[in-house]
Amino acid sequence: MVTIDVAKGSEILDALEQANLKVNVALWAFMPEYEEWRLILAARRLDNPDVRESYGLLHDALSVAGFTPRNTPPVLILPMKDPFIRELRRIFGKTKSVEGMRLGGQTIGDRFIQDAYVYRIS
Repeated sequence: MVTIDVAKGSEILDALEQANLKVNVALWAFMPEYEEWRLILAARRLDNPDVRESYGLLHDALSVAGFTPRNTPPVLILPMKDPFIRELRRIFGKTKSVEGMRLGGQTIGDRFIQDAYVYRIS
């Protein structure tokens, strides 16, 4: 993916909410280790020692909303205790609205973010 698809990210978050999967952190991020945009998600229901179960929950919720593997962008699920997620929540968790905020050129937690578009951090 060359650029982010803000509308598709919103559709994915809506689908997850319809499945009663409350997402605490959601943002598009371009990180050098992946060399592409990834939709990063963190949610208590996705915290699972077996990451396959977390991705299974995600894909089950998305398939109900009509998303297929072909039209689902790359997603990275991170645990709520991940240093990156913890630092985002510490810095921005009490901010009234972060939707549309851009981040980039900085290390947050243990990850360097080249560019990012934020949907939510709570």
